[in-house]
Amino acid sequence: MSQVLSSAPSGARIGLFGGSFDPVHLAHLSLARSALAQLGLDQLLWLPAGRPWQKLQAGGGRGLASPAHRRAMVELMIAGEPRFAVDDSELERDGASYTIDTVRARLAAHPGEQLFLLIGQDQYARLHTWREWPALLDRVTLAVAARAGTPVQAPPELAGMLHRVQIIEMPASAISSTEVRDRASRGEDIRPMVGDAVAGYIAQHRLYGAL
Repeated sequence: MSQVLSSAPSGARIGLFGGSFDPVHLAHLSLARSALAQLGLDQLLWLPAGRPWQKLQAGGGRGLASPAHRRAMVELMIAGEPRFAVDDSELERDGASYTIDTVRARLAAHPGEQLFLLIGQDQYARLHTWREWPALLDRVTLAVAARAGTPVQAPPELAGMLHRVQIIEMPASAISSTEVRDRASRGEDIRPMVGDAVAGYIAQHRLYGAL
């Protein structure tokens, strides 16, 4: 069992929600809304990745949609929620995107903020592979999305490390960006997965081979 600190620094409560968002979909939106409600956030920043280090490390495979397209789709998805905002810092950074760099820059610009890093159980299980992960644990509270019926568990590598964890309870969802891209490429209706605005954008710009 992980060791969890009982308190966090004072200041505004800010969520950091990073990802490729290729494309953003309604499960992303559900997680973000759940985080606002359950963590009492003052603001949640969506951080589209520039060059995600995990994908660079893996090599090969499908290239991401352009940063401009991915950012535009996030803007469409979050319209109407004043506590949501897009943060371009990872899109503007040269080289690979590392979360610790984003966190350090944010705290330097906004000292005293409480940062909550939104991740899934799969990312939590691999957190010990991230760049400077002990430094990251010192600076953020991990907000881990709990899949329906599956308890959140710290990986063995983090079990002896003091770190703050809060669980975000989530409704079950089978939506994935991979499935959205596959359906778009076959000309199928993706509105139930991404909403009307994002579906229209994908069709307009013929992303993912959309017909």
